Amino acid sequence: MLTAQQALDHLLSHAKPVAENESIPMQASLGRILAENVNSLVDVPPLDNTSMDGYAVRTADTQNPGSILKIAQRIPAGSIGTELQAGTVARIFTGAPVPLGADAVVMQEDCAIPEGSSDQVQVNIAPTAGQWIRRRGEDLTAGKTALTAGTFLRPQELGVAASAGLTHLNVKRRVKVAAFFTGDELSLPGEPLKPGGIYNSNRDTLLACLKSLGCDATDLGIVPDRLDATKAALRKASKDHDLIITSGGVSVGEEDHIKPAVTAEGRLDLWQIAIKPGKPLAFGAVRKSDELKDGEAWFIGLPGNPVSSFVTFLLFVRPFILKLQGRNSTPPQSYTMRADFDWLKADRRNEFLRVKLNSNGGLDLFPNQSSGVLTSASWGDGLVDCAPNQLIKAGNLVKYIPFDALLK
Repeated sequence: MLTAQQALDHLLSHAKPVAENESIPMQASLGRILAENVNSLVDVPPLDNTSMDGYAVRTADTQNPGSILKIAQRIPAGSIGTELQAGTVARIFTGAPVPLGADAVVMQEDCAIPEGSSDQVQVNIAPTAGQWIRRRGEDLTAGKTALTAGTFLRPQELGVAASAGLTHLNVKRRVKVAAFFTGDELSLPGEPLKPGGIYNSNRDTLLACLKSLGCDATDLGIVPDRLDATKAALRKASKDHDLIITSGGVSVGEEDHIKPAVTAEGRLDLWQIAIKPGKPLAFGAVRKSDELKDGEAWFIGLPGNPVSSFVTFLLFVRPFILKLQGRNSTPPQSYTMRADFDWLKADRRNEFLRVKLNSNGGLDLFPNQSSGVLTSASWGDGLVDCAPNQLIKAGNLVKYIPFDALLK
C-alpha cells in the first residue's frame, strides 16, 4: 500500500487546472480563483498623502520644538493645496495630498494653537522628514501586478482590485463535481429507516465540503448496491463533470461494486493506502459518453465509514480539487503541540487522531477513535498526524493539523 504522502503525490501529479475562464463583475468574484495576473490601472495612493490629521510642515522650519508658524492653508481630503512657503504650515486631514514644499506631517496632538491666535500653530516636536506621509504608489504602482493568477479571492483581494481601479476579474470556472453514495442500508433524514438501516451522513458532510471549496456540486443520491446501477451512475456522472466522488463500496466484499464498475467504465490507478482511518481510497478516471468524445472525468472513491470519508476528503480530495481550480495552495499549516494523552496501541499505518485543544495549551484525545464515530470530528479541533508504529505518551510533542486549515 502507498503511504499517505505517496498517494497524495500520485493524485496531484494527475490534476491539471480547468482550462476555461470567465470574466465576471468584481463583486461576484468572492471565493473564486483568479485566472490571470491583474495589473493596477493607477498608482495607490495617487499622490503623497497624510496618514494623520495634523499640519504639513517643512522640517527646515521646525528643527526646534516649540516653533510658532503661520497656518497658510487648509487641505481636507479630496482637495489639492498650493505649494507650502517657508515659515508656514498647512492644516491637513487624513488622506489629503501633502502640498509641494512640505516634507513631514506633525499630528495635531503634537501641536497647540497659541492663546488668542487664529492663524498660528505651535509645533511642539522636531519632526523627521517623511513623518506620517504615505508615498505615491507605495501600495500599488500603475502597470504593475496587483494580484497573481491562482489567488483565492477573499474580501481583502476584492479591496485590492477595487483600489487598482478594476470592475471585472477573469476567474477560473467552477470545478464541477458529481457525488453519489452506495449502500442499500442508507436512508435520507426524514425517511423511515429500513430494517438494519442508517441515515446517510456522508451525503451532507461531503456536499458541504464541496460547496465550501466553491465547487459546483451535483448530488446524484443513493445508488443501489448493484454493479449495473453503479456503472450507470458513473456514466451519468461523467458527462458534465470534472470529478466524480463516491462514498462506500470501495472495499472488497461481494456487495462492493465500485472497483469493477470503475474498471469497466474507465480505469483505476490507486487502491488502498496505508492510513487509518481511510484505508480503502480509490483513484482513477471514468470515460465520458461516446457522443461527447471529450476525455475522462476523474474519479475518487472514499470509504463509507463517516470519519474515514471525512478525513480522506480533507487529506486527498481537497488538495486535488484545489489544483483543479488552479489555486495557489500550500500544504495545510501544522503545529507542534503537546499531547496530554497516551496512545499506546501503535498501528503500522499512518493514523490521524481526532483531538481538541485544552485550556492548558495541550491536546486532548477523543476517547473513541472508531471510524464510525463522527461525533469525534464534531467534538475535535483537528487531527494529530501519528506516524506508523508511533506511540504517544502524555507530554510528547506531536504534529497537529487544525480542521480550520483543512476546511478553508
